[in-house]
Amino acid sequence: MVTALPLPPGTLSAENQAYFEKCQEKLGFIPNVLLAYAHDDAKLTAFATLYNDLMLAPSGLSKLEREMIAVAVSSVNRCYYCLTAHGAAVRQLSGDPVLGELMAMNYRAANLSVRHRAMLDFAVKLTETPHLVGESDRNALTAAGFGPRDLWDIAAVASFFNMSNRMASAVDMRPNPQYHAQAR
Repeated sequence: MVTALPLPPGTLSAENQAYFEKCQEKLGFIPNVLLAYAHDDAKLTAFATLYNDLMLAPSGLSKLEREMIAVAVSSVNRCYYCLTAHGAAVRQLSGDPVLGELMAMNYRAANLSVRHRAMLDFAVKLTETPHLVGESDRNALTAAGFGPRDLWDIAAVASFFNMSNRMASAVDMRPNPQYHAQAR
């Protein structure tokens, strides 16, 4: 089972059916997170639209940087699904299997640039103690070379994965087995 909840698949819109076909064609499988949301076409559409905008649309953040944020946040939240799926993406995008493992275990142990350290420190603080995020945290991102739009994107990706981690944990969402072997 994809989740611990016995939710039957709903009727998918033509757009979501095409999206699943595209995933199957490009990835060779449909990510379980999408299958989990497939019980409700409107929720699947909302999730996929926001995910694709945050993770794939043009941004001052690279796709790797966005995946690094996903893994650092998911590490704090101990989200098995996201650590597995997005850890594979970090390995693949970086070409460095060790970096993917370090992101999952403890990004602070990785040899990161000042830019990446500031980005992940901010994302983790937003995850652990959001009420303590203040001007000095935003200034640290500016000093590391991030602009206002980049700061927005860092916060949006971190916030999305905090929500997604909580849903995955709540329903015991399981990652596709294919992620475990990718880019090793």
